[in-house]
Amino acid sequence: MKYNFDQLISRHDTNAVKIDLHEEEIRDGALSLWVADMDFSCAEPIIEALHQRIDRKIFGYTRISGVCKEALIGWFDRRYQWRINSDDIIFSPGVVSAIGLLINLMTEPDDGIIVQNPVYYPFYSKIEKNGRRIVYNQLLYAEGRYEIDFEDLDRKLADPKNKGIIFCSPHNPVGRVWREDELKQLVSVCKKYNKWIICDEIHCDLTRVGVTHTPILKACPDYAENIVACVAPSKSFNLAGMQLSGIIIPNADLREQWKVKYKDGMEIIPGNPFSMVAFTTAYNECEDWLDQLRGYLDSNIDFVIDFVKREMPKAHVIYPEGTYLVWIDLNAYCSDYKELENLVRYKAKVILDEGFIFGNGGECFERINVASPKSVIEDCMYRIRDAVVADK
Repeated sequence: MKYNFDQLISRHDTNAVKIDLHEEEIRDGALSLWVADMDFSCAEPIIEALHQRIDRKIFGYTRISGVCKEALIGWFDRRYQWRINSDDIIFSPGVVSAIGLLINLMTEPDDGIIVQNPVYYPFYSKIEKNGRRIVYNQLLYAEGRYEIDFEDLDRKLADPKNKGIIFCSPHNPVGRVWREDELKQLVSVCKKYNKWIICDEIHCDLTRVGVTHTPILKACPDYAENIVACVAPSKSFNLAGMQLSGIIIPNADLREQWKVKYKDGMEIIPGNPFSMVAFTTAYNECEDWLDQLRGYLDSNIDFVIDFVKREMPKAHVIYPEGTYLVWIDLNAYCSDYKELENLVRYKAKVILDEGFIFGNGGECFERINVASPKSVIEDCMYRIRDAVVADK
């Protein structure tokens, strides 16, 4: 099947966060390209499978079944040659909620948790709102590329008050797909001090054509007891609203703690009649849709890069090896991040996730979600140019 990613689909009156949180601005003509979901129709097999489930007419209490595990295992075996142990899989409503649960299981109040800023901002709130401390291992930024500061990471992990790291792979927002040698070096430093790793791999399927993600547990199986990997079809197949993620926990004691505290103690049970159908169908039947999507995203990203080179030559696009999020350095045009926010938000009428919300190192950057029809991305870039570059 040939999929049409150029189709414009209205998301009004669907309770879409991307629209509803900024409804007044959007009615006034603003474009909404902030939150990380896509403006593309889901793959036809998912839509058809959901229709078939609706036709069964009863939507009572539903337990998550082994079919979901089999779908997840099959996907990662085919795509990444990583064979996940079925017993290691726990299901969660989402990756962010799982990180919050894991923080409570793996740390004590006032423990330090390392993040690599600028990074996905919910990491900060999950650490702070659970009474833990944020410890920054800022990424090194030079010549349009980000690297891990391993010397600083070693110093931070050496502190006994710091218990572990939340690692973003691929990295949101800077778009790095970490090489296997980088993963092994990260794990080596953590192993040196016996510190745990929570690895958010939710964007793993969304690499550029020709770029391959390496699962951290595949790269470093010898340290598996101290690693948790978080995956989901939500970003890959535009299923974020279905709220179903796979959490890979090789440590049996930690899995039992999860069960006792959250399943038995709080009755947090993931999955519903529709999320499980979407989850299994995506992983089992929609590989061709994803491959076509990746090509379309590559085309949108190439457009943004070429546009910036031609129309905004002082800006720098950080080439995203993974994700559908383009991270643009606009410091040369505006060195005041609040002024830049006003230019983009209210003059250009483009709603983005501003760089400063991702932490130190993100000031005067913009994160653009390019998972929309190309016509929308073109409109977005011309608006930003006219607002930011004029008279500069």
